[in-house]
Amino acid sequence: MMKPAPAAKKADSMSATWSPTSLADAEAAVLRVYGTSGAIRRLSSERDETFLFTRADGTDFVLKIANPAEDPAALEFQNGALLHLACAAPAVPVPRLVLTTDGTPSHTLATADGPRIMRLLTFLGGELQYRTPATEAQSRNVGRALAELGRGLEDYDGRPSAGKLMWDISHTLDLAAVVDHVAPERRAQAEAVLDEFERALPIIAGLRRRQIIHNDFNPHNILLDPAAPTTVVGIIDFGDMVHAPLINDLAVALSYHLATENWRTRIGAFLEGFLSARALEPAEIELLPLLTRSRLAMSIIIAEWRSARFPENRDYIMRNHATAWRGLQNIFDLTPAGLKQLVPNLSEG
Repeated sequence: MMKPAPAAKKADSMSATWSPTSLADAEAAVLRVYGTSGAIRRLSSERDETFLFTRADGTDFVLKIANPAEDPAALEFQNGALLHLACAAPAVPVPRLVLTTDGTPSHTLATADGPRIMRLLTFLGGELQYRTPATEAQSRNVGRALAELGRGLEDYDGRPSAGKLMWDISHTLDLAAVVDHVAPERRAQAEAVLDEFERALPIIAGLRRRQIIHNDFNPHNILLDPAAPTTVVGIIDFGDMVHAPLINDLAVALSYHLATENWRTRIGAFLEGFLSARALEPAEIELLPLLTRSRLAMSIIIAEWRSARFPENRDYIMRNHATAWRGLQNIFDLTPAGLKQLVPNLSEG
């Protein structure tokens, strides 16, 4: 297997450090930029600072302050996607950007660490999917929500800024440079996925449908109605969007449904939901098991590599590691034919 050279050492959005914004400073910034007062509470986040802002009248919003290494073009790209969805697919439940008093979708703060971009978004009420009981009906509806989101983004002509996103399945082979960080008892399987991906490169290159995809459609980014936890009421976190094969989005989503005993039923229902809104092409079906394995292998490699680099943040970085490993073991031998047995109508339409 070819081993790409490690990326040059420079500050990026996954490794940059910065001085935390105090709650008082965040409140003052919202008042100054958006003309509204309220209370702020910090939320967990990896690449930026995220806060819950409760306006004086009780309305909740999400405040995001990007880290100083974040590319402004990347945030403009995200803003463009949300504005596009508001017009092209208003029924898809995503956050809406709150404009500043100057009528712009974001504002650049001057800080001791350098310029940092601030955005305020509407808050979507609901329960995160990972906190709700998993059912077939839920998986089916979540699968359909992904297809509808993809259809909404289909004609978005924005493009990500130059450079590679670590979590883009298209760049799976870049992780060959850091796979040595994976523990010996897991390394062979991780390397086997990289080898399989390399052999499939000609087929991947021939995929016809490519567009902007969410690329992080996981149970931490999906909100469900607490009173009816099969109903999707929110899709959040557009920070990993890329222009890539459409099927990659489905592979990412499926990778989070594979760590349970009933994984076959769950992904079968998920795929049925997806297919109810959007059909798959034959080449996409053939590659789906491999691309799903690739995403799981990426989760394992990146988590073990980054937790070694940033041990102080190990708990957060490793939060999905165990489920990714179990999921990879469950589908390590899954073939396209086996996938079609789970979903008989997979190749229809």
